[in-house]
Amino acid sequence: MTNNKLVLVSGANGHLGNNLARLLIKKGFQVRASVRNINNKECFKGLDCEVVQADITDKASFVRALQGVDTFYAVGAAFKLWAKDPKKEIYDVNMQGTRYTIEAAAEAGVKKIVYVSSIAALDYTNLPTKESNGYNPDRRDMYYNSKNDGEKLAFQLAKELGIELVSVMPGAMIGSEAFLPLNVSYGVLRLILNKQIPMDTKITLNWVDVKDVAEGCYLASQKGRSGERYILANEKCMTISDTTKLAQKLYPDLKLKVPGSVPKFVLYAIAGLMEYSAKLSGKPPVLTTKEIAMFSGLQQDFDISKSRNELGFYPKDGKQAVKEAMDYLMKHKNLL
Repeated sequence: MTNNKLVLVSGANGHLGNNLARLLIKKGFQVRASVRNINNKECFKGLDCEVVQADITDKASFVRALQGVDTFYAVGAAFKLWAKDPKKEIYDVNMQGTRYTIEAAAEAGVKKIVYVSSIAALDYTNLPTKESNGYNPDRRDMYYNSKNDGEKLAFQLAKELGIELVSVMPGAMIGSEAFLPLNVSYGVLRLILNKQIPMDTKITLNWVDVKDVAEGCYLASQKGRSGERYILANEKCMTISDTTKLAQKLYPDLKLKVPGSVPKFVLYAIAGLMEYSAKLSGKPPVLTTKEIAMFSGLQQDFDISKSRNELGFYPKDGKQAVKEAMDYLMKHKNLL
């Protein structure tokens, strides 16, 4: 099957971007993959796609990259929960990137944008969380703020510039093709398998297979309604402790221990020490006080009926996604 339509995937050397590029190639699209650093080509070996350099903070690079493109999958963004200067390194980059890439798409005559937002841009006050709940009122995290404000800006610009835009909101993506550095979600599984989670944080994650999210992005380009947002996650979340219990069953030889519970003030003290050493070393801490404040005990359960009914999105369940992702890590020891 061939499809003459040219599509661009930005951030195509990232976990979702690379798996999405692979899916679109299989579906017969002409795929152009953009990366910030043109030397990052390892993950495109054997793939029939054009790799170009484009940086979300450089509008001209995207005007060039988007020439002749029918659909733009806007995946590229700063995805990290910790930085020395979070406003500058995360918030400003993502806000500027949203503005520049959408303006560039309009200038280049792109027909449709699938904008990759995040479940971070949802309001969790009423469970199960759904798209119509609105935006996240918790303003304590710069990555979360960039996803909430970025999505609003994306819709506003698309309306002003007369371009179709659909937003998709993935959960914690794991599984399938992965390359170093691992994304934040896959990194949690690595910490579990390497026995590096010392205590029960009561943090939950909504695990979803990256291949299902890639399929959801494609379905959004075909069936998504312009101006609408769609959750690409599972209905139920899992605690890190339950994920560890699953790993125990799968790999008894690893002799994994389920982390024990400690009072919240102890969690804050340990996270505080980790943050202090991170400031000295410049390496992200395993745990931050803000993560405990925002996420300890937060249920990330979703109503995905809109994505199911309108897009035909049927992800494999979280436990199955975790099992396959852990198998992938165990087979690719270099990632552990």
